[in-house]
Amino acid sequence: MRERARLAGAALALLLALAPAAPATAQGQPSVARELDENRRRLSELRAERERLEAQQRRLRDQVHTAEDELQVVERQRESTARLLNEIDRQIGGLGSQLERLSAQLILAQDNLAERRAVLERRLVDIYKRGGLYTFQALFAAESFGDLLSRYKYLALTSRQDRALLAEVQLLRDRVSAQRDDLLAVRGELDRRREEREAELARYGSLAEERARRLRALQRTQRATADRLAALARDEARLGDLLASLERRRRTEATRRERRGEAPAAGSITTADLGRLDWPVDGRIVYRFGRDTLPSGGVIRWNGIGIAAAAGTPVRAVESGTVRLVGQFGTYGLTVVLEHGNGYYSVYSHLREAAVKLGDAVQKLQPIGAVGGENTEQGAHLHFEIRGENQVALDPANWLRRR
Repeated sequence: MRERARLAGAALALLLALAPAAPATAQGQPSVARELDENRRRLSELRAERERLEAQQRRLRDQVHTAEDELQVVERQRESTARLLNEIDRQIGGLGSQLERLSAQLILAQDNLAERRAVLERRLVDIYKRGGLYTFQALFAAESFGDLLSRYKYLALTSRQDRALLAEVQLLRDRVSAQRDDLLAVRGELDRRREEREAELARYGSLAEERARRLRALQRTQRATADRLAALARDEARLGDLLASLERRRRTEATRRERRGEAPAAGSITTADLGRLDWPVDGRIVYRFGRDTLPSGGVIRWNGIGIAAAAGTPVRAVESGTVRLVGQFGTYGLTVVLEHGNGYYSVYSHLREAAVKLGDAVQKLQPIGAVGGENTEQGAHLHFEIRGENQVALDPANWLRRR
């Protein structure tokens, strides 16, 4: 009888030791808010620069000035808008990758949560079936003190496992909630960036038209403009007109296909390709996108990049497309232009020879020519451009793979 009383007292003490502890709190997931704020800060700085240039232009209109002064301000505004567009493109690419990563993490966390919840439900059903007095019954049924200790150890282990399972489910639930919030924030930011891109494209078109008007005025008043820079400007305008004509023809054909009930032709280049296109040729960059000073001292705005390579090196298409131009194009030299759909074109200039003809369908990485340009100031190199909607010159560095 005394032995049975001692066992009961020990069992009661062990029951108190088995009392459930408070579950551990889940640690918060890293937030994407800081990165989104940094993106917004960059765009604000670029917009502030453009507003400063617009204010400068308004001051010039009230003062005595030359057509060249205003043209330079318009040109800087256009460059500022182009930088803003390229920054938006970069952010769209980054947000797209971030959206894919967060989606994958959310799916994984949801799967883990469902799995652990299923385990917890089975455990709760088992506890319910055993009844609320199971622990007491197990301990009081001990035949000896050693048996009591063995039963206690088993129950303690089971209790720790149950608490750990509950804490894990709570942690996963909080993680899924946090990741869902991050996903919604990134998706909303991505939608806003796409809307801003459309607005900036329209603004860029207006600035390009104003620039063309100022340029014509400047050419009428300054006949002494350096021959080479004038030729470069003419060839840039010719290329823009050519691309505009090709784009009008593409849209007309798309409208006809739509009226016939045919599916629209899919483009091979979209904003999803930012930072993913293969290089047309390997080599160092001899000049970058934007304003630059030529070795001769003239100031030029490059609409693409120059990639140095040995003369005769094969030049490959960065993506599949259709050949829309093959031939000499003024200061661009022998040039090949590929249409990729969705308003995107790639331009390959200063070629020694072309390996395609007009109208050819070209596959990704297919050789389309060979590097030339030995007689230019930069030596043998490929001049490479990417043109987007409204013939906007896009920075190829944002589209090509990082090296």
